[in-house]
Amino acid sequence: MRIKKGLITSDKMDKTRVVTIHSYKVHKKYKKRYRVSKKYYVDDPYNTSRVGDIVTIYETRPLSKLKRWTL
Repeated sequence: MRIKKGLITSDKMDKTRVVTIHSYKVHKKYKKRYRVSKKYYVDDPYNTSRVGDIVTIYETRPLSKLKRWTL
C-alpha cells in the first residue's frame, strides 16, 4: 500500500478532495533541481478536511473514474 503526504487544494465536491503533492526532480543535463506537482482525487467520506490542511493519503481500490486514494 502506497502512502503520500500533501496539501488539500480543493474541497468543492461532496466527499471528494483534490490533494496536490510536490516533489523534486533533477535535470539530467544541468543537474538543477526543479519542483513538479501532481494532483490526486481523494475520497473523504465524512467531509472532515478543508482547503489548506496537510493530509496523508492511502492507496485503495478504484472508487470512481478518478478516485484511487482515501484519507
